[in-house]
Amino acid sequence: MVIEVRLYASLRRYRPTGSDTGMLAVDVPDGISLGELLSELEINTDEIKLAAVNGDESAKSRVLADGDRVELFPRDFAAKT
Repeated sequence: MVIEVRLYASLRRYRPTGSDTGMLAVDVPDGISLGELLSELEINTDEIKLAAVNGDESAKSRVLADGDRVELFPRDFAAKT
């Protein structure tokens, strides 16, 4: 199954080499959790302020489904108002 991952601000350093954006499509096994996805991408979870799946704040235990959109915001992220 394919999951869309969006990395914001300082978390963009985890994007694949050669990628110009913080968006990537990741092919993962069925039944993978958000935490397992983060581990697979080698993202330090201590750096994450907010993880959202399809726009809803989500725990690392959430099981992902094909086509889900994961958004990751770092601790140093400041939203513009």
